[in-house]
Amino acid sequence: MLRPTHMKLLYHHVISHALYLCLGPLLVLHLPRLSISMQSDLRELAEQPWFNVRTIVAGATLLIAMAAVYVTSRPRPVYLVDVYCYKPSEAYMGARSMIIKQFESSGAFASDTVAFQRKMLERCGIGDSSYFPASLLCRPINMSHKTAREEAEMVVFGAVDELFRTTGLKAKDVRILVVNCSTYNPTPSYTAMIVNRYKLRGDVISYNLGGMGCSAGLVSIDLAKNLLQVHPNSYALVVSTENITVNAYFGNNRSMLLSNSLFRVGAAALLLSNIRSDRRRSKYQLLHTVRGNKAADDCSYSCVLQEEDADGKIGIALSKELMAVAGDALKENITTLGPLVLPMSEQLLFLAAVIMKKVFKFKINSYVPDFKLAFEHFCIHAGGRAVLDELEKNLHLTEWHMEPSRMTLYRFGNTSSSSLWYELSYCEAKRRIRKDDRVWQIAFGSGFKCNSAVWRALKTVSHVQKNPWIDEIDKFPVQVPKEAPLTP
Repeated sequence: MLRPTHMKLLYHHVISHALYLCLGPLLVLHLPRLSISMQSDLRELAEQPWFNVRTIVAGATLLIAMAAVYVTSRPRPVYLVDVYCYKPSEAYMGARSMIIKQFESSGAFASDTVAFQRKMLERCGIGDSSYFPASLLCRPINMSHKTAREEAEMVVFGAVDELFRTTGLKAKDVRILVVNCSTYNPTPSYTAMIVNRYKLRGDVISYNLGGMGCSAGLVSIDLAKNLLQVHPNSYALVVSTENITVNAYFGNNRSMLLSNSLFRVGAAALLLSNIRSDRRRSKYQLLHTVRGNKAADDCSYSCVLQEEDADGKIGIALSKELMAVAGDALKENITTLGPLVLPMSEQLLFLAAVIMKKVFKFKINSYVPDFKLAFEHFCIHAGGRAVLDELEKNLHLTEWHMEPSRMTLYRFGNTSSSSLWYELSYCEAKRRIRKDDRVWQIAFGSGFKCNSAVWRALKTVSHVQKNPWIDEIDKFPVQVPKEAPLTP
């Protein structure tokens, strides 16, 4: 007996191959007659007075010229040559019980605030192997400009060093540099730090993005893509990071405590290219970018909202208001992206639902397209367990699709704008990426509320030399409990 899922899959295949299903039998039936007609038509064509070599050459030249204009007017392809995500040494690994002791020893928190943070750490979905900066691990805690800069240099230089080594890229070949970090904007800037350390060319085009939260990584990709359209034969270096030293909060306002529970050390460095010969060595090609334009409070904190229940016990609930903002932003991304990536079968169902709801006034829910038919892999910003639960439910994804995001949250925590690349690195380490697979990255954060990027794999990623997961990938996935009590 066919189940509804089987019926829908059958419908998808029928619509996707409707052209072949309809034209195939007709072509087979009329092929003998067509072959005879074509032979007689060709003989008559050769006898026409206007049929000569000059006419053929002129027509061919016109077609070649039109083809050349079409090719040169097309957008330049943007390739992701490689990406490296920074993995700190074990000296920076901080168990949740260790960090709560650090909070207690600081003397900055009231006892009920410490208990509140303990509950957050038990329910946030992060394990005991994520990384903190030295500024929060030392005693006394030292949150200064000096320690913030030391953290910035450690993660950014660590990621870029390895990217240069892996790709063999020379610093003078980098023509475009884009760096994003939301809360830490030092002087000299991040871009100045990189230019001075690696001796980049004097005319390098550099952008330093700040204040855009966890979604800024894909804003950087979109900016680099646009710059690569006007600068031919160029390489773009994109660096996404966040600074935890300045992001930590030492006070008793509970609405400000999320950063202490969720954010961890991390950075990603990417090499983008528009050089066509780089296609052979690149891993992915950028197909689409979509930037949302919702301007509300920071949605990077939409993952969980802390509150007390009627009995005074500390609990954690999803913020409906913030999730509504994130949901509206994601809906805008889906509306823009859907026609570009969804198969015709899903577009027809979506159109039918709109007509029934808007024209015939049927009281039905909006149809959510099955994006599993458009993408093989999903990298959703690991902002927190609750937002991942919500996206899994609303997009009808499976545990397998959510695994990269959940495992990234568990192992590395919320590394802000770089989390999407830790997730893609997880897929690569698991050897899930096959040639022509499509990857949808979804980022939530302040500034532009929700941003998307779509990539197509140019090769099967079967061997990964350097990857933050590669030494321990066999341990994953793990079961993450809804509440994991802190060990003494």
